[in-house]
Amino acid sequence: MGRLQSRTFVWRFDSPPGAVWPALADTVRVNECAGLPKHTIEEQAEPDGSVRFIARTRKGPIALEWEEIPVEWVASQWFRHERVFTKGPLRSLIATLRLEPDGSGAIGRYTLEASARTLLGRATLATGFFPSAQRTFTHLADLARDWAAGRRASAFEAKPIDLEDTERRRLAGIVESIEASGNGHGLAPRLADHLISAMESELTRLRPLELSAAWGCATRDAIELCLQGVVDGLLDLRWDLLCPRCRGAKMTTPSLDRLPTAAHCGSCNIAYDRDYARNVEVTFRPAAWLRPITDGEFCLFGPMSTPHIRAQLAVEAGGTREQALHLPPGDYRLRTLEIGGECDIALAGGALPTVVLADGTVSAGDPAPLGTLRLINGESRRRTVVIEDRTWQRDALTGDRVIALQAFRDLFPDTGFRPGDEAAISQVALMFTDLKSSTALYERIGDASAYALVRAHYRFLIDHIRAHDGGVVKTIGDAVMAVFAEPRQAAAAALAIQRSVATFNRDQPGEPLSIKLGLHAGPCVAVTLNGRLDYFGQTVNMAARLQGQSAGGDIVLSGAVRTDAGVSGLLQDMEIREDQCSLKGVAEPVAFYRIPSTAFVGG
Repeated sequence: MGRLQSRTFVWRFDSPPGAVWPALADTVRVNECAGLPKHTIEEQAEPDGSVRFIARTRKGPIALEWEEIPVEWVASQWFRHERVFTKGPLRSLIATLRLEPDGSGAIGRYTLEASARTLLGRATLATGFFPSAQRTFTHLADLARDWAAGRRASAFEAKPIDLEDTERRRLAGIVESIEASGNGHGLAPRLADHLISAMESELTRLRPLELSAAWGCATRDAIELCLQGVVDGLLDLRWDLLCPRCRGAKMTTPSLDRLPTAAHCGSCNIAYDRDYARNVEVTFRPAAWLRPITDGEFCLFGPMSTPHIRAQLAVEAGGTREQALHLPPGDYRLRTLEIGGECDIALAGGALPTVVLADGTVSAGDPAPLGTLRLINGESRRRTVVIEDRTWQRDALTGDRVIALQAFRDLFPDTGFRPGDEAAISQVALMFTDLKSSTALYERIGDASAYALVRAHYRFLIDHIRAHDGGVVKTIGDAVMAVFAEPRQAAAAALAIQRSVATFNRDQPGEPLSIKLGLHAGPCVAVTLNGRLDYFGQTVNMAARLQGQSAGGDIVLSGAVRTDAGVSGLLQDMEIREDQCSLKGVAEPVAFYRIPSTAFVGG
């Protein structure tokens, strides 16, 4: 009914494009701050494997329905967001932001294009639509300018929610309880303030590692704070099964025993399996009594909703597209938004490879001109190419990591998998310890004294294991089995134990203890046994048997731990002896490495 009309708003920023981008490209928070309502999304799979996204909401008495066209963008440069309406006054709405360097700052050009679908739409576009949009988005640009320049703590802020007196007293009591538990680390008041003052979009999936980075606190402190918050009724815990392609949480459950082994992502139109080390994430949200979170989306797609995606660009069937792009060295994945293949690349600098689409595959072709991303679509349909940074998991509290934490095991002792459910974990690091000559110790000093000493030694071990983000799985006699998400954590804990055991012995009455210690890393299976989370498999057996090779006061490492990149830095300048042994159930002699007790003399 109406022609396409457009207006461009131009803003100058004191900061460069990369500093302003995280605010202006955060379309979820921009839309919430602009007062736009949440909408629901229906994902409609097409015969060719692509997906259409149909959104619905209401703006006052007016019902709105539109197709959400996947956003295109190049990080820190531009984005284009299009909606095609089937209900409501408008026929189409397109928002485009472009950021260009301008000396030490940036120029931002925000263009709105709209066409009318009804007479009401024509009247709206002819009167207040563009002036109102200019006032709203210029205000948001002003907030982003101040934030990028360091004059605001947050680009966009919500008005704190109003609490009744009873709710305020309840909140204060919970904050006090969290701090009294030892897991608050002085952060509980800050968390409470965040829950009542943050924007709703920031609280839908509260991620402890992001809180840690924003607050400048230790990662473990932020995790323990959130876990204790669940126990005390401030937060709800959620197990998210993420799509490995788009990173969206397509299946969410409140408990571990309800997490399915597989799910389907309607956005990517793929089925995928559960992997606790890769695509199971633990997130939190405010308890409903404090701040209920409504269902729906402020924006389904957006650059800052998936900040690991550096570029997302559509290429017409049989077409070629070039775009200016520089990527820092690192590991990247080339794929399409639609169902199809993918290709991993490692960039050391220099030219980017051409991204070639053909017969449902994605491949890295010849180098493109320096500073240019070249896309070639050899298929008969329009495709959307995604260039993503593969390090996105750094901000995710993955399932394998949280179930290894001592705080989780202490606070949620009854949490486990459902009967018959076995969770394959691609890698864990395991520590087995035992006391050297403990039987003789009981005979020399008596059962009561020996038991007290062994109990103190348990506390000593648990403190070091917890301090290195591990957890005690079980004790077996005088032995301890502990788990860590990464070999580096296990090795650091082992070094700390052997370096500190002399101090422990000086502080304890009776005879000194000598601790035998073995480490191994690899895949295993996590299960619930006898009411607790446990681990089984060859990796567990190997770790236990390597501990048997320890002479006491030393550390025995498997080759998998010794050669881990994170462990190598810890062992610089340390004496390490290579050895081998025959282990029960293993056909060939097994090589291992020993850090002798002499390395810890005087520790």
